[in-house]
Amino acid sequence: MQPFAYNAPATRVIFGSGTRARLADEVRRLSCRRALLLSTAPQRGEADALAADLGALAAGVFAEAAMHTPVDVTARAVAQVRALDADCVVAIGGGSATGLGKAIALHTDLPQIVLPTTYAGSEATAILGQTEGGRKITLRNAKVQPEAIIYDVDLTLTLPPQQSAVSGLNAIAHAVEALYAHDRNPVTSLIAGEAIRRFAQSLPKLMAAAGDRDARSDALYAAWLCGCCLNAVSMGLHHKLCHTLGGMFDLPHAETHAVILPHAVAYNTPAAADAMQHIALALGATDASAGLFDLAHRLGAPTSLAALGVQASDLDRAAAAAIETPYPNPRPLALPALRALLDDALHGVRPMSSSSRGEASHA
Repeated sequence: MQPFAYNAPATRVIFGSGTRARLADEVRRLSCRRALLLSTAPQRGEADALAADLGALAAGVFAEAAMHTPVDVTARAVAQVRALDADCVVAIGGGSATGLGKAIALHTDLPQIVLPTTYAGSEATAILGQTEGGRKITLRNAKVQPEAIIYDVDLTLTLPPQQSAVSGLNAIAHAVEALYAHDRNPVTSLIAGEAIRRFAQSLPKLMAAAGDRDARSDALYAAWLCGCCLNAVSMGLHHKLCHTLGGMFDLPHAETHAVILPHAVAYNTPAAADAMQHIALALGATDASAGLFDLAHRLGAPTSLAALGVQASDLDRAAAAAIETPYPNPRPLALPALRALLDDALHGVRPMSSSSRGEASHA
């Protein structure tokens, strides 16, 4: 056993079906009386419904949350918080609504409650990614850790199968990178393996039957576990590439994760053999990178950057930006190899096996 450090988050978690009914109690538990509801425009209806449930505890609704948390949207939301004299925020939705709640908390230190409707997992973290001028900057700050998460399986039943698939693959990326993080620990590694296994089993079931409550419950539980991984340890190459591509080209967040993950894992395979064995075992595959690619393909998720609108002419700029300020990663970042990774991802090439990748790295 190697030395390690592990920090347990202080977030209160409520999990089950019908748990949204406990929102008012959670607002009062935080000694709050004027909650601002946050959502994206398409989920305005869900936010309005929550506001109706809260009654006098609701100060209003702000439904302008957007992907990658643009700073100008945050500025408008903070102005709304002050105009309404809100004393807490309640986010309903996926990573966009959650990110906006965190950004507001960063500026105001208001408590947050999150009701996830996707498998983003970011609600379980003290991490915030914000975009300005085509660049996405990520920070860790205890001020942005939500005080409470209400996981209601019922809120995920209407999540379309395709969105369920990419949202789950986005979450799996947190667990995958936790297994080879430079600051990994045995607790997080156990959680990561369980999260990958639960998702690998539940996501195909959701594609076959979107209303499968047992599969939905397993997937939502796995999303929380993945978020716990993201919160406990550092992320590596995969997240750096996704943040770079997402901020630079305004790509859809979850879909970008689905495309990049197998290729980032293939890149890191020669330097993280134990982690790759753990990932492959959890997937029920013989190779981690190929197993992740095959899962994405089986789920009907995008497997190429070209499908997301990225052009070959974009790759040099993206590779250069990703290598400028690299995240900690088991295999050092080399520009030619990184550029080759992005080229494979652009064309949706099924990754090489771990053994072949290792041999190629020594050629």
